[in-house]
Amino acid sequence: MAGLARSVAAAILLLSMTTFGFAANKVIIILDASGSMWAQIDGKPKLEIARESLRTVLQSVPADDEIGFMAYGHREKGSCDDIQLIVPPQAGSASAISAAADSLKFLGKTPLTAAVKQAAEALKYTEDKATVVLITDGLETCGGDPCALGKELEASGVDFTADVVGFGLTADEGRQIACLADNTGGKYIQASDEKALQEALVETVAAPAPAPEPAPAPAPAPEPAKPEFNLLPTAVLAEGGDPVTDGNAWEIYKAKSDGTRGDYISTEYGAYKGNLEPGDYIVVASDGQAKTEQKIKIEAGQVYKPLFNLNAGTLIIHPRPSEGADVVDGAAVVIDYPGADMPATFYGTTKAVLPAGDEKVTVTIGQGVVTETIPLAAGKTVEKDMIAGVGHVVANAYYVAGGDRADGSGIGFKVLKAKKKIDGTRDEVTYAYGPDSKFDLPPDDYVLIATVDLAVVEQPFTVKAGEFQDLKIAMNAGVLAITAPGASKIEIFETKKDINGSRKSLGYAFDQKYQAAIPAGDYAVVSEKSDNSSKEGSVTVKAGERAELTVQ
Repeated sequence: MAGLARSVAAAILLLSMTTFGFAANKVIIILDASGSMWAQIDGKPKLEIARESLRTVLQSVPADDEIGFMAYGHREKGSCDDIQLIVPPQAGSASAISAAADSLKFLGKTPLTAAVKQAAEALKYTEDKATVVLITDGLETCGGDPCALGKELEASGVDFTADVVGFGLTADEGRQIACLADNTGGKYIQASDEKALQEALVETVAAPAPAPEPAPAPAPAPEPAKPEFNLLPTAVLAEGGDPVTDGNAWEIYKAKSDGTRGDYISTEYGAYKGNLEPGDYIVVASDGQAKTEQKIKIEAGQVYKPLFNLNAGTLIIHPRPSEGADVVDGAAVVIDYPGADMPATFYGTTKAVLPAGDEKVTVTIGQGVVTETIPLAAGKTVEKDMIAGVGHVVANAYYVAGGDRADGSGIGFKVLKAKKKIDGTRDEVTYAYGPDSKFDLPPDDYVLIATVDLAVVEQPFTVKAGEFQDLKIAMNAGVLAITAPGASKIEIFETKKDINGSRKSLGYAFDQKYQAAIPAGDYAVVSEKSDNSSKEGSVTVKAGERAELTVQ
């Protein structure tokens, strides 16, 4: 697992070295936020590996590089238009991109071709040099042709490049999208084997352009003997505290004449010992969400041991649906800490190093939300259970009580507040599709609307915190299977006519066969042909049974 995470991190970091560091162009990173990113590799969701890798690598990107962030499939299920440029290309966007990636919901489709096209247009690829880095764990699912798009962008762009990271794809799947990179002169990187990935990337980036020969200079004066290390920094969470040596990072920059950060040098981790050339530097110490920086002047022959006080503490949150219940691994834990540009999002049991002060923590489990403000002192650890106060509900639809469970594709459940508003409508709470639909709901009275094809049933229910309910909805329905040879359309009507002599249409299909669940009762079925001729048949559907009808 750790190897694959490092592979993905290496893929993005080396891409950043090639596209971010050595070329003065704008870059947009596209992250696949489709539902398949919930799949696990060695017990950890792929979306978490991608988030952690982005966060780690972005810490190493020079502050003046203009990086943007786009995602798809993060707001709607089943939509091919769910593409969003969340962070426009700009300098210093690392924290904004990390926060945006942390807040994504992974639930939609994979319109990767359209996303790359939109990113190229956002970068004005027909006018300026442009680079897109696509990270995807799946193939195109919205009808796009990545190979054709690569040729189009290469032909019409000034200097367009697409690098593609195939996250967990098989070799055969990788070949289906590698053409996008190949057709633009970019790289396709298979993030499934760490050694092979790193060797391939090192081979493509390890030969930077040679530096110009320096002008002749007089022989330098003898340099004083150099110590083995001339920079030995120490980070603590609070004054007088023990040194932080695990999980912390050191970012090192050249210092400009005005004391601000200049060229990026490197990022180091843990108990760092450095050897820097004489000069002025900015050193940034960080652990978790806490960071501080100092300007340091290195002189030949001297050893510097600066102390960095992060003024931070450790907060441990256990999100639970009710008192005494197990921690919910998928629970969202959002922490708005002092000085945050954007709140940080974590999942499940959360252990975070944060700047000292009042931490606003919000835990969300299903539709249950609880927020608390927790004071955190420097150098201290606060561990706390946060209770969302929800009950767990599992819903299934049955054709008839005690009969077969509905198990097809046309199953849906919608949860509404039981109490009606003054206009007679109810507030919708949430929804789900398919058998065994799960809901975490705050205590209240609700109405569940169950739909199986053409059958719809309402059932009230009450939720209590910490309780489990298995809702079995009896649809009082059967299955109607219609065959109409040569038909262009099949339509089902109620047999009873209204006051105007019209019959209510329940459903139709432009086919010669039509099968659907339908409430028990009598129905008329009309078969239409392309020559506008029609035939009609009648059928009785019984609850829990299958009825078959041929209309010809």
